[in-house]
Amino acid sequence: MEEQHLPTRVESAPWQPYSVLIVDDEPGMLSFLQRALSSRCGSVDCANCVDQARPLLGRKRYDLIVLDIAMPGQSGIDWLHELRHEGYSGDVILMTAYADLDTAIEALRAGAADFLLKPCSLAVVLNAIQRCFERSRLARENFVLRREISTHAADIEGVIGQSAPMLRLCERLKRIAPTPATILLTGESGTGKEVAARALHRMSPRSNGPFVPINCAAISAELIESELFGHVKGAYTDARQSREGLFYYASGGTLFLDEISELPPAAQAKLLRALEERRIRPVGSSQEVAVDVRVIAASNRDLKSEVASQRFRQDLYYRLQVLELTLPPLRERPEDIPLLVEHFMAQLAPSLRVAALPLDARTLAKMTDYDWPGNVRELRNLVERSLILGWFDIGSDPELGISTLSGNDETLAAVEKKHMLGMLAACAGNKSEASRRLGISRKTMDRKCQAWGL
Repeated sequence: MEEQHLPTRVESAPWQPYSVLIVDDEPGMLSFLQRALSSRCGSVDCANCVDQARPLLGRKRYDLIVLDIAMPGQSGIDWLHELRHEGYSGDVILMTAYADLDTAIEALRAGAADFLLKPCSLAVVLNAIQRCFERSRLARENFVLRREISTHAADIEGVIGQSAPMLRLCERLKRIAPTPATILLTGESGTGKEVAARALHRMSPRSNGPFVPINCAAISAELIESELFGHVKGAYTDARQSREGLFYYASGGTLFLDEISELPPAAQAKLLRALEERRIRPVGSSQEVAVDVRVIAASNRDLKSEVASQRFRQDLYYRLQVLELTLPPLRERPEDIPLLVEHFMAQLAPSLRVAALPLDARTLAKMTDYDWPGNVRELRNLVERSLILGWFDIGSDPELGISTLSGNDETLAAVEKKHMLGMLAACAGNKSEASRRLGISRKTMDRKCQAWGL
């Protein structure tokens, strides 16, 4: 079977991140497909029957299976039924030389992504594979969007500020964004490291790919490797089916590792290897998979001190520190406060269904005199609280942040109660959501409500 000239659309398809398993009892077809796909895909494995293919799938995750129907032993359709029952979610293309309408219908009912009749040209095969990989890409993007929504991803669209530190930062962001280098973002908590990472992604050649953020401190040490690199079925007790990791979902785009200092030692070692070799090994798998991901890491801790304390690998630190950017704290750029307040009010007022507040000179002076230990995040919380109350105020509870910004005659206790009840009302009584928006613990919210007889 001769390789034919293909449409440009197929030849230029970025298939490098994808892996394929071919199962066919015809040696000629097996060799033909392996030669055609090996130069286009990240990895290609072959088997001549289901019994030979089953252990391969148990050790490795495949994006696509190209499966013959009529083979010695178990048929392709029967095995496809088993795969779907076991939770395999990848695409399967069924092929056969002996087909009728009933066979085609049965194949599609079994969950086949496509059905090809042998003999078929290389162009037909590659176009079918292209359609499968395009669906896979869209599925990854949808997964990323759902994950961002479920984890309350930052909704600030750009880096805001006209101060000298911010102008220098923006200039460096523009300069390094087009490069493929790994980037380390440092700075205090709340300075906007994820905002900067998103800006780097948008300005990079990878802007059409996914941006996948993960907070390394929010995932247990037992699950972080599976979350990042994926796992195969049976890798650990609860691994009932294979699962792709975030490196896979970030393919062609950017993976943002926030609070990277919290990675456990084993995950640090695997991350270092992934950065150096551009390959990952899912938990429980004996095979590696090529990845095409740019990594941006962030930490609010001094990683040099973490290295000195032997809590962070020195070789990983230097691998991440190819380019390092430090985001300035808000207290070092008070001239940006009016712009940030205006931005947050324009962003939050419509969702809270309230009018924006005027920022008078007296309030602005108090804001610029304040140290803002919580940085931009604290300022955003202040604006949200103030929009609900109807005047600029922070509150009196230490967990809410003490300040003298309130110019109202009410007692601080009354202001605090009005503020917290207003937030509860805005969240339709959802205490967990109100606590998150206020920046306090659910325990504090429950204690306050109990004191007020609620």
